[in-house]
Amino acid sequence: MQICSVCSEHTPKYKCPACKIRYCSLGCYKTHKDTCLPVEQPAPIDPEATDYFNTETWSVEDLLHEEDIVDKVPLQRLKLLGQSKELRDVLCNPHLRELLRSIDCADSKADAMKAAMQEPLFVEFSDRCLKIVENEAKSLTCNEGDVF
Repeated sequence: MQICSVCSEHTPKYKCPACKIRYCSLGCYKTHKDTCLPVEQPAPIDPEATDYFNTETWSVEDLLHEEDIVDKVPLQRLKLLGQSKELRDVLCNPHLRELLRSIDCADSKADAMKAAMQEPLFVEFSDRCLKIVENEAKSLTCNEGDVF
């Protein structure tokens, strides 16, 4: 998990708009602002240079290959996550949203996931996601004569 770049004690909740460092409180911001060195904005991308970028559309199948993944959730079940009111409610939590952003931005996604799994809030979120896709999987594979 990330820690405050100023006090090195708490989880950061905020990001300096000028230099992008993360800090945890107003006190840390006040300490930081005296030494803040704004990051230069990158030059705008030249429209003629777009040949360097792949502008083709991609799909989930382009990212996931059967031989790379043991457990693959079908797209129709993944869509259930987006339809879940329960998940939308959990995603209103700003701490969870910041945690998800930090995983998404991490250089090592695996290490970020290991750290996130130490957070009870993230474990609860993960469990709810699994419950949604697994419950749907059970309902798709169960027949009337099945005994559990």
